[in-house]
Amino acid sequence: MKRILVVEDDPDIQEMLCAYLRDAGYETGTAGDGLAALDRFHSGVWNLILLDVMLPKVDGYGVCELIRRESSVPVIMLTALDAEENQLKGFDLDVDDYVTKPFSMPVLLRKIAAVLRRAGNGEVENSLLLYQDLILDLDAYRVTEGGKPVDLTSREFELLRELLQNQGRVLTRSVLLGKLWNYDFLGDERIVDSHIKNLRKKLKGDYIETVRGVGYRVEKVH
Repeated sequence: MKRILVVEDDPDIQEMLCAYLRDAGYETGTAGDGLAALDRFHSGVWNLILLDVMLPKVDGYGVCELIRRESSVPVIMLTALDAEENQLKGFDLDVDDYVTKPFSMPVLLRKIAAVLRRAGNGEVENSLLLYQDLILDLDAYRVTEGGKPVDLTSREFELLRELLQNQGRVLTRSVLLGKLWNYDFLGDERIVDSHIKNLRKKLKGDYIETVRGVGYRVEKVH
């Protein structure tokens, strides 16, 4: 699922945007001022940012300028500032589109889809696995929780990845041994329990459920 950060200080507009985006199949995050927007940007992985210009603390131009120093994530500016100089200022900061208020949500949704296609960001989940506050970089074997790195061993990473890729399914100890340790039924299943215990200690969230007498699972996110 593609993730869109909605940066808008008007609560009603923010709520409306998020409702439409979720109905269209996007996952959303929000920020109500420029500083909060930068915090949210750094604490997650986003496919696109909807960015208001007239924001408290740091305006949208400032937010965009700081983001562009480290990322080419698509940015669509949403603003009541419709003067040519305002639009040119936005495009000078490499925004992908500039939409003036009031706007049509169906048109905005099509603009979002077009920007995502052009950016090639529709398949970010191929290398990143997202679950609640967790982000697993499957290529780099890195994990962050709430934007902060989590120091896992390679085996702990593989165990967490296996559980998250099978959300809602109970994985037995023997299945996990077979997949991760290449044991059939000869291995000591307690090694799985030991790794789960260590994994739980390192993660702040309570993600892994024990199914007594069977194995482990994580709840499926709908």
